[in-house]
Amino acid sequence: MPKITYVDPDGVEHTVEAEIGATVMETALRHGVPGIIASCGGSCACATCHVHVDPHWFPLLAERSLEEQDMLDSAIDVDEFSRLSCQIRLEPGLDGLVARVAPEQG
Repeated sequence: MPKITYVDPDGVEHTVEAEIGATVMETALRHGVPGIIASCGGSCACATCHVHVDPHWFPLLAERSLEEQDMLDSAIDVDEFSRLSCQIRLEPGLDGLVARVAPEQG
């Protein structure tokens, strides 16, 4: 099982095991990672699961869809490494992924 490390806005790390095929958002909710709200339940209709993916891992992710980019355009504290965690599906090559939870969701 791959592991994901979530870094909450206070800098506390939460390393959890994930299932291949699950999303980073689903994994966060399953393990009670603070800061991931996921108001839309993963349908890419809000930005309440916004994370900043560690630059080392960012190139390994699939590109953002237009739908995801539109949601990020309305998010707070967006940068070049911003993603909606509901749109990152876990693959074996993502074992060790690091995602920083955005300080403000919405």
